[in-house]
Amino acid sequence: MADEASEEDGPTPELMTQLYTELRKLAEGYFRRQPQGHTLQPTALVHEAFLKLTAGSEAYADREHFLAVAATAMRQVLASHARRRRATKRGGDQLQVTFTGLELPDLDQGIDLVALDDVLGQLESLHPRQARVVAYRFFGGLTVPEISRVLDVSVTTVEKDWRRARAWLASELEG
Repeated sequence: MADEASEEDGPTPELMTQLYTELRKLAEGYFRRQPQGHTLQPTALVHEAFLKLTAGSEAYADREHFLAVAATAMRQVLASHARRRRATKRGGDQLQVTFTGLELPDLDQGIDLVALDDVLGQLESLHPRQARVVAYRFFGGLTVPEISRVLDVSVTTVEKDWRRARAWLASELEG
């Protein structure tokens, strides 16, 4: 966050507290509509993602850049947890996260995070920018204008990518 602190000093404690709070709100949103009994809690998700973010030497340009990188870290943590859980339970009692705002056919049933991560990986190989738009919106909580600044493309381009990615994901996840 170049604006708030010099690169040598890193982000201020106040800024890190603010960003932590923002990540915590995102994580709570992931779990709000989930059934009781899943083993990963919002605090654990944020802590694991925050450790990934602060362990690196990457300097974040601004809030949107931090949240974009956080989106990837949170996706990795969620997918990794779901894969471990699936392996432990041999396919039963999978962690489910709803894809709120994606307008998929049956949002109340949630989405298998392992399947979501796999499908996002496929989308990433086909259309990398569309995959980043989905990750930044879903995992990073960024708005369309924020994503357009992070990716350095127009708002219209982000909106088109979002529509196309939503349609493609809905098609892939229905199957």
